[in-house]
Amino acid sequence: MTTSEAIQPEKSLTREDKKTLSLAALGGTLEFYDFVIYALYIETVVKPLFLPADLAAGIWGDIFAWGGFAAGYLARPIGGMVMAHFGDTLGRKKMFTLSIFMMAIPTLLIGLMPTYATIGIAAPILLIVFRVLQGAAIGGEMPGAWVFIAEHSPKKHYGLGIGVLTGGIAGGILLGFSISLSIDVIYADNRAAITDYAWRIPFIIGGIFGLVAVYLRRFLSETPVFQEMAKNKSLSKEIPIVTVVKKHRFACVLTGLLTWSLSTTIMLGILFTPVKVLQGIYGIDPMITRISGLIAAVCLVIGCITAGIFEDKLKTRKVSIVFWGGLIVTSTIFYSTLSSVLTPYASNALSQSTLITVIALYGIMGFFAGCTSLPPIMATRMFLPNISFSGLSFSYNLSYAIFSAITPAVAIALLKITPMGVAYYLWFVAMLAIAVAFIPLAHKGWTAESESILDDQNSALSNSSLT
Repeated sequence: MTTSEAIQPEKSLTREDKKTLSLAALGGTLEFYDFVIYALYIETVVKPLFLPADLAAGIWGDIFAWGGFAAGYLARPIGGMVMAHFGDTLGRKKMFTLSIFMMAIPTLLIGLMPTYATIGIAAPILLIVFRVLQGAAIGGEMPGAWVFIAEHSPKKHYGLGIGVLTGGIAGGILLGFSISLSIDVIYADNRAAITDYAWRIPFIIGGIFGLVAVYLRRFLSETPVFQEMAKNKSLSKEIPIVTVVKKHRFACVLTGLLTWSLSTTIMLGILFTPVKVLQGIYGIDPMITRISGLIAAVCLVIGCITAGIFEDKLKTRKVSIVFWGGLIVTSTIFYSTLSSVLTPYASNALSQSTLITVIALYGIMGFFAGCTSLPPIMATRMFLPNISFSGLSFSYNLSYAIFSAITPAVAIALLKITPMGVAYYLWFVAMLAIAVAFIPLAHKGWTAESESILDDQNSALSNSSLT
């Protein structure tokens, strides 16, 4: 059996495959919930409770609060590279379990920590430290999960496997909106209770969720690809990251560009828009913005799975045009509608028809944000199996750290210029993703380089025979 056949055997999903996919997706949901719940409480908790009042009110409060969110991304490369190294040498499953444990503990501690009023400047510092620890954990989780499922998935269900997993990870956003909305509903008549103590509940629940996920991952089996490489002694002979940097630089660049598109779509389209655009700029009631985000997250999960199914049927280039192109169109309609029917930086009381229109358009955009399933589908097949975890982790996390650290500040600056600022950014990354999808290494995988070398050799032989 060749390596490529080991990765993508020609068979249908077995009962064991379905169990693996379900447990991996559920674990991804719980872990990503832990990571994103911070973003949902930036305006109502982080700024008023963890920053001094004079700082929280201005643009620097926005930059610091969203910078705290981005701090988690800056820690991704370190955590990702360390866990990827051991994932390529000791096994995928061990690192897959470790990453979620590392996420659960700081999430629980955020839920228990004192605020600025109690410990002063130590509060925001500790918050950043815990975000960094969360970032290190997610840096190993995301690439590890995609490689894990890619190596378990049959060839004809490759897109479905990664689409379901990505949908499961996106389900963490859905779970976050659901729990935060539940808190809002429960304490609707006592809003002060949210800032007094109820904001802690989602973080404590997240920590418990994470520990549950650690237990569930005990029931996963090591990937057949890693088992075969270990049996045949074909694991990387040198440090995997060294091989990646020396021999797979182009794959790293392409993965980095795709990650830019993925991270911007999730951060701005799904996390940033309800909190900063709908609530912060247009003054829409927080409960309505959470409902909007919840519906967008439901549509995102459906879109991720649908994009994976279409990948198996239409293949990469066509499905990229459909979904990334759909994101361009729907984001244009959504953000232009907001700016035409609502007044920026004012409290907008929405009529029923306007409310339905806004939520419906946001849900449709959320569905096409399911294009975020496509970057990991392309990236997981760009690297040879014995360095796939390290290759994906290095390029994905480095790109995420760079672009996610600057994206909130860039988006805030663009919104100061035009209410279409977020849409313009989404247009750019969507067109970038479509362009990358047409590069052979992206839509064919690492075998494209082998085919290129073989074509060159055949051409040379042909030329020599003519002479």
